[in-house]
Amino acid sequence: MKSIFITAITIMVAFVFFSFLEQRKINVWMIGDSTMAIKVVNKYPETGWGVPFAQMFTDNVLVRNHAKNGRSTKSFKNEGLWKEVYENIKKGDYVFIQFGHNDEKVDKPAVGVTPKEFEANLQEYVELVQSKQAKPILLTPIARRKFEQGQLQETHGEYATIACSLAQKLNVPCIDLRSLTNKLLSEMGEAESKSLFLHLDAGDHNYPSGVQDNTHLNQQGAQKIAELVVQEIKRQKIALQDYLK
Repeated sequence: MKSIFITAITIMVAFVFFSFLEQRKINVWMIGDSTMAIKVVNKYPETGWGVPFAQMFTDNVLVRNHAKNGRSTKSFKNEGLWKEVYENIKKGDYVFIQFGHNDEKVDKPAVGVTPKEFEANLQEYVELVQSKQAKPILLTPIARRKFEQGQLQETHGEYATIACSLAQKLNVPCIDLRSLTNKLLSEMGEAESKSLFLHLDAGDHNYPSGVQDNTHLNQQGAQKIAELVVQEIKRQKIALQDYLK
């Protein structure tokens, strides 16, 4: 009888312990565009950097990647994608916010915004995340692979630095992927940097005519960008580093 009692107590303690661990699980939300997003099968080998990034944490972290192709700070909100995330953010969660590629398309009213509107939208996301007692992290857009006479060209204009400038004003972390990827692509050079992007010869089962895409990443490129993000989390001593593998 005593052994049965002890066994029952042990089971109860274990149940409470593991329930406690489950409650402590941290969500890492990701909102942004195609460079971060999970892709549909027929886009392979196109890969968003959020995919390998999700594999870099211990089981205490659940990465929830809600980034979508073609979205901007404007369309992500207007299409209800932000509402789905916002309603589920918990105290202590992290929210990675990376836009810019599509915000700068001012010729497309459904997605494009002015630089001033871009900054205002980012600030709104940050303040809403903070209202949930969660932790926002802003990111600048990754570089496009555009070389002229062997030199990498800036393609994001005024949108390139807004996220980190705003982060400084609001005293929140910013990962400057634009600068990091500019450096990476410049060091690799025009020819070698092609290996990070979606460049395929004709005949691929998803791209029978081939593709020359200098915006979207392949698996190798996604892995490299994810590693840059992790390096910055460690360099900036963001508390999330404690949960990295």
